[in-house]
Amino acid sequence: MDVTTLSQMQFAITSIYHFFFVPLTLGLSVIVAIMETYYVRTGQDVYKRMAKFWGKLFLINFAMGVVTGIVQEFQFGMNWSNYSRIVGDVFGAPLAIEALLAFFLESTFLGLWIFGWGKLSKKLHLATIWLVAIGSNLSALWILIANSFMQSPSGIDPSIDPLVAGKFTLVDFGALIGNSHVWLQFPHTVLSGFTTGALFVIGISAYHLLRKQEIDLFRRSFNIATVMGLVSAVTIVLVGHQQAQEIVRTQPMKMAAAEALVDSEDPASLSLFTIVNQDTLEKVVDIRIPNMLSLLAYNSLNGKVTGMKDLQQNYRARYFDKFGDANYIPNIFVNYWSFRVMVGVGFLMVLILAYALFRVIKKQVTPRMALLRFFPFVIILPYLATTTGWILTEMGRQPWLVFGYLRTVDGVSPNLTSGTVLISLVGFTLVYGVLMVVDIILLTRFAKAGPQPENWTPATATAEEKAFWE
Repeated sequence: MDVTTLSQMQFAITSIYHFFFVPLTLGLSVIVAIMETYYVRTGQDVYKRMAKFWGKLFLINFAMGVVTGIVQEFQFGMNWSNYSRIVGDVFGAPLAIEALLAFFLESTFLGLWIFGWGKLSKKLHLATIWLVAIGSNLSALWILIANSFMQSPSGIDPSIDPLVAGKFTLVDFGALIGNSHVWLQFPHTVLSGFTTGALFVIGISAYHLLRKQEIDLFRRSFNIATVMGLVSAVTIVLVGHQQAQEIVRTQPMKMAAAEALVDSEDPASLSLFTIVNQDTLEKVVDIRIPNMLSLLAYNSLNGKVTGMKDLQQNYRARYFDKFGDANYIPNIFVNYWSFRVMVGVGFLMVLILAYALFRVIKKQVTPRMALLRFFPFVIILPYLATTTGWILTEMGRQPWLVFGYLRTVDGVSPNLTSGTVLISLVGFTLVYGVLMVVDIILLTRFAKAGPQPENWTPATATAEEKAFWE
């Protein structure tokens, strides 16, 4: 494989590893804050124990997220130095704000929350965990502002060619922040995190309910997570619909590949099952639902959606002076199936959470609840949806790093060899694999152990118990 492909694989692997931790951090921080809010308002000790138990799992996940996230920054200099040089004046600003403002806010108040139990007043201690939750989600915002520039560039001087000038010129920071893409991508990502946290809590709560352990505590946890999860999952569907329409407008090739739409259609049909030859664009199998892609794209049964053949001709004509006779069609198979897995799993989560809420309303969340034994397995669903969603986001943009301006091949560091990148790729994969195993072991161990016993005190505990519970 060439250096560009290997560098893409390395960044993809490390990003997917890192993003296993991010959505759970976003969602679980808010859930813990809600639980402690119940404790402060009601004074019931069960909510304090809930906040401490789920907070411990949040801390394990947060620590792993920090470790894996640091590597993301290094790769911009190691594998993508040309990209960093050209895009640095734009890309660096939101990332710097994320680190200096949002991450510092998050990490500082997390320390106060950990060590502030019994030392800070109840309301002040509650404020610390809400600031952690706000900081976590603000971090996501600034990172997504940077990513949205890659998807739909804004705030730059379009008359200056970055390949000629050697860099992008940022002329309007407000336009960078106000990018329409980010204000759809941000709620979609944050709500995905809320859904991930909710299903995580539901799955572990179901595990303990089945074993009749701490029934009251885990029933309350189940109820809180179900309401939050269903509201988030339904809203994701609505925001996702708006995102699809934004993609049709700003990145039509991504939507055409996701729908395996070879030829332009008006009205456009939605693919039920399609297989397309990547090289010839011949349709091997093509079963479609008439008019439905137009409905998705324009909220109307009529409307033209441009196909890959026409888009390829348009892009070749537009960029021929810069890039010659280049190929602008991304990997159809990857985009087509990642889109379907993301959407299919998303609707499945809505159905599961709707069923869970029905049981909550009926006050039937007990060890005998029907289908309860399947709920521990739903924890994996949001990870499938978010992973395939990011694959579609990044792979559908190819061959661009910054859409319409900078190609992926032009962003790779010079003087790299395939052997060097392959060694680092294998090394990162092995190290991250070990970290993932450690994280799963720790989360499983503490999740199975359950919350701190109700009458537990350090004075009567053994050294081993103190190490575990404190």
